[in-house]
Amino acid sequence: MVILGGGFAGLAAVRSLRSADVDITLVDRNTYNSFYPLLYQVATAGLNPGDVTFFLRSVRMSQRNLSFRQGEIAGIDPAEQLITFAEGGDMHYDYLIIATGATTNYFGVTGAAENSRAIYTRAQALRLRDEIFTNLEHAAASNSNEDLAIVVVGAGPTGVEMAGALAELRNDAMAAIYPELDPRRTHIVLVEMTDKVLGPFAPSLQQFAARALRERGVELRLNTSVAEVREDGVLLGSKDSEEQEFLKAGITIWATGITVPKAVADWGVPQGRGGRIVVGEDLRVQGLPNVFAVGDVALLPEPLPQLAQPALQGGKHAGRQIAALMAGRPTTAFHYHDKGTMATVGRRAAVADIQLMKGRTLKLTGTPAWIAWMFIHIVMLLGNRNRLATLVNLATKYFAPSRRTNPIVGDVPVFEPQLRLDEQHRAVYEAAEKAQTDPQSVAR
Repeated sequence: MVILGGGFAGLAAVRSLRSADVDITLVDRNTYNSFYPLLYQVATAGLNPGDVTFFLRSVRMSQRNLSFRQGEIAGIDPAEQLITFAEGGDMHYDYLIIATGATTNYFGVTGAAENSRAIYTRAQALRLRDEIFTNLEHAAASNSNEDLAIVVVGAGPTGVEMAGALAELRNDAMAAIYPELDPRRTHIVLVEMTDKVLGPFAPSLQQFAARALRERGVELRLNTSVAEVREDGVLLGSKDSEEQEFLKAGITIWATGITVPKAVADWGVPQGRGGRIVVGEDLRVQGLPNVFAVGDVALLPEPLPQLAQPALQGGKHAGRQIAALMAGRPTTAFHYHDKGTMATVGRRAAVADIQLMKGRTLKLTGTPAWIAWMFIHIVMLLGNRNRLATLVNLATKYFAPSRRTNPIVGDVPVFEPQLRLDEQHRAVYEAAEKAQTDPQSVAR
């Protein structure tokens, strides 16, 4: 059998077949699994990228019926039971689990894909981290005394956690490591089109998160939509609105919405709302009895949230259904067990909505929720080395005095003043050179 995708759902399916008499091939475009819930910590220099990634071939050390193939899926032929790869070649399957996940959804906002930064992959997190520190270093070197702003679009868990981490980086470390810059002139703005942060959470938890963000100096722009993302900021307000506001920003972070990759349309599988693959109650793809789809890419009769727990539970269920089919038993319906949700704003500030037995819930805020968040996220990591490294780095970040903060940074290009010419001045001189005339006459 073949499993496409080495994320939460794919690895859960692999593990569920550990004892099955089946040869499994795990296919992924990357050679590693990324722990998405902590990528924002990489982007804000709190964790090393290696802390939240796991080499997929290492899974074979504890599961000998598994092999790995790195590749980009070009197409699936359900009739011939073949997978073709973009780099050439194909692979036969008897059973197939599609667990390729999702990608960033820009909702058709002009300039969002080109000018904003997402944090859905390790590469994106590293790029964002380096851009943040490039902006800080260049502002310190230029001595321009200008305000700096970072705009985060989307007040779901990712946006809230990113805004909170950026605010703490500014509040706790900036005065010590960037004495040239005034922290009060570095602004973190969280933009959300609805009237609340953390929409899926209970109102009391939403209110706590909003209050914790404001206490950390995050500017909340609720009931605010984004019409356009430009290289130097965002245009707020709907496209059809006459009342629009331009918010200048050095970096815009896109932390709202995910969608199925466009390539899925070429895979010969039925798609429903949002391009997700239509599956039945047992997670089998509609009309394809030996193909399953799980996680963010799957659309069940009763849609589930695109979170880690549905992916984990769905992957495990799909693996068990294949084992049942191999043994001649019928499949069973998938029933999702909601274990709750949680999000952190920063040090000793988090919210948790934990589902208990018999429909009861436990709502936590502040330090208890923060400790629960730390514990669960560390436990969910793959590999003891990753768990230990993350524990050490987060403990150093949150419990060490701020004056000892040591952000985990990458490459920052050296500041070159000539590259900071005003765009209008640059256009004037380029036009003058082209016309072979005096720049002042062109300017006039």
